[in-house]
Amino acid sequence: MISSIRGRVLAVSGATAHIEVGGVGYAVLVTPEHALTMVVGHESFLHTTLIVREDAMTLFGFESVEHREVFDLLLGVAGVGPKSALGVLSHLGPGQIAAAVAADDDASFRKVSGIGPKTAKLIVVSLAGKLLGITQPEARATVATSAGADVVSALVGLGWPERVAASAVDDVAAAHPDAATAPVQTLLRLALAQLGPAPRNGAGS
Repeated sequence: MISSIRGRVLAVSGATAHIEVGGVGYAVLVTPEHALTMVVGHESFLHTTLIVREDAMTLFGFESVEHREVFDLLLGVAGVGPKSALGVLSHLGPGQIAAAVAADDDASFRKVSGIGPKTAKLIVVSLAGKLLGITQPEARATVATSAGADVVSALVGLGWPERVAASAVDDVAAAHPDAATAPVQTLLRLALAQLGPAPRNGAGS
């Protein structure tokens, strides 16, 4: 089992990142949002799950342990394969998935391409009680609505996906108790430090 990799980003093509580790290049499937955070030539660290099938071995990469844990749990749901599980994580973060399951909200999963009503309901039923350790959005610290929205807009303007930008702002709020009263410039600086180098448009294309 390959549980994680760290190496230089050789290329990013769609939702596939090519990472060089010890002279060996690994093709890793990630969410489109995660792919946009990677910069060619820079180091990247991914938590991974290796799926072995008769005709292929596919490596899936995640930005956090929570993402990987939810992915593995989704694979245990009847009718959900690796690509469908990654599709769910492309649409919903771990906290949003935990919140939807807790609220018995299968509608959130029906919005994901390839997930029908029956499978959406199975996800809610199968994951009930298994996501208690996942931080739900409403339980996280938040910054002032106007300031947070301004920072998210600025980050999107710099090339970050809106979901990634919003998550970074939430992370800043959780890590800095005074973030709720901090000016926009300070929040933006902290969020940029959290995210790292801005993504390049068309990287790897």
